[in-house]
Amino acid sequence: MLTLAWPVLGEQVLGFGVGLFDTWLSGQISPGATAAVGLAAYVAWLATMLFGVVSVGATAIVARHWGAGEPALANAVANRVLGLGLIAGLLYYAALYPLAPWLARGLGMEGESFAIAVRYLRVDGAGQIVTAMALAGFASLRGAGDMTTPLMLGAGMNLLNAAASWAFVYGLEPLGLPAYGANGIVYGTVVARTLGGLALLATLASGATRLRLIGSELLPDRATTARVLKIGLPAAFDGAIRWGGHFAFLALIARLPTTATSAAVAGSGGGDVTFAAHIVAVRLEAITYLPSVAWGAAAATIVGQSLGARRVRRAKHVGHVAAGQCALLGAAISAVFVLAAPPLVSFMHLDPAVRAEAVPALRMLGLFQIPLTGSIVYVTALRGAGETRVPLILTLAGMYALRLPLAWVGGVWLGWGLPGAYLGMGGDVFFRATAAGIWFRIGGWWRKEV
Repeated sequence: MLTLAWPVLGEQVLGFGVGLFDTWLSGQISPGATAAVGLAAYVAWLATMLFGVVSVGATAIVARHWGAGEPALANAVANRVLGLGLIAGLLYYAALYPLAPWLARGLGMEGESFAIAVRYLRVDGAGQIVTAMALAGFASLRGAGDMTTPLMLGAGMNLLNAAASWAFVYGLEPLGLPAYGANGIVYGTVVARTLGGLALLATLASGATRLRLIGSELLPDRATTARVLKIGLPAAFDGAIRWGGHFAFLALIARLPTTATSAAVAGSGGGDVTFAAHIVAVRLEAITYLPSVAWGAAAATIVGQSLGARRVRRAKHVGHVAAGQCALLGAAISAVFVLAAPPLVSFMHLDPAVRAEAVPALRMLGLFQIPLTGSIVYVTALRGAGETRVPLILTLAGMYALRLPLAWVGGVWLGWGLPGAYLGMGGDVFFRATAAGIWFRIGGWWRKEV
């Protein structure tokens, strides 16, 4: 478990660092810039979940073939999902470009925030074309048990992202590069993603990894596409449903009034304050996703390969081990959020009103980081077995029966602002962690055919 998890954890840490850096950069500009960058981050998250049509299926199918001792079939699937990833990226960009203004207006953005958000979304969408293909390649490599190559390529991509974003935001006079302000953040991101995708293709073509790029096999065939869609469509639909709920949750937060405390603080950024505070809090909460995604990816790989080798008992055991190890890390993160909220928030944003709003919100998030780890690990392990329908049902129930109603009650009806709205987040993750854990124990997912 640890051997497979630590490279993914390293990759996640670097990705988190870039997202944190982008939010910090926007925090040095204005609450409006933070709000715009925050919306773009949520839309990029939607892209990743939609690309799960390809990546979730890739991991499960490649892992089954690899565990069954069929590396040639695993390699053929990996090549074909690269082609499917490219198609998914193009379709996403074609849909995002006209929808960008609607998404910004849906969160009540106007003026500076609206202009930055629309431009950011459209430019970032172009970079997602390459990202879709890269995610498919990384997922295939993980299915074959290669966690190190995605780590190394992801590290280079993320470090380049941070450096390029800084350069585009502030400019490099000796090189004649002008300062682009908030727009520079996304310019750096697209440059890094494009070069990272090219690096992935070059690495696969070199033959230095367990899987190898074969040009003649990049064109998807009907059989592989059907297998990938059988697993990936429910996962992508799960992601789209979850994101729709998150967008409704964001819209609710964007319309929450600032608290009396933060409204009285000098330097208030007006209507963007509450939303910017939420972005700061959840960007810090992304720390919890680092071990959760890493241990979940390791569990998915071991589950898939164990089922391919017909070692069902091992497949059952690994999910509980991963969830238990992650819960310990979740407890430590919870303590940090509760005890160190003021300095963490102060580092992330200059505006005192945003700080006053974000501190109690971050402390509230600290109360449910342990179940958050369980909800991620168990669901990812189930997907490693090709079980994607049950996670979809849990998402529908948790998001629409718990998160949104409880968020309205706490944030609007009771008037508790962000901490009140976060009651919905807590109810959602507690439910999904418990239900996914029970299903992993008794659900019969080990009989799933992929």
